[in-house]
Amino acid sequence: MGALGTWGPVDQLALLALGVAVALFLARYAAIRATPGPDGLTVRNLMLTRTIGWDEIVGVRFVEGDPWVSLELIDTDVVAVMAVQRVDGAHGRAEASRLAALVAAHSTGRQGLDGER
Repeated sequence: MGALGTWGPVDQLALLALGVAVALFLARYAAIRATPGPDGLTVRNLMLTRTIGWDEIVGVRFVEGDPWVSLELIDTDVVAVMAVQRVDGAHGRAEASRLAALVAAHSTGRQGLDGER
């Protein structure tokens, strides 16, 4: 018997549960994405998945200091798009511009990318 004792069934079950929880979290984190479609943009973040119609999106915001892109909606709500992150550098900025172009192409009279630097 070591200094910490032996691993009983409860300890083993708790360790297994922790491993499963970490695996589920990592799987969900790996599935973060933004998928454009004919009717709108499906945003899958860490906790929620939401489909937003193109007519609901007013603008795309990616200002200095924000960790990821945000969509400004017609009802004044703001939705984070964790799939496009500032930490990705030039690639992240290019994807933000691409997303803004998609929004502009699908909606009339709306603004493009706000705050790009």
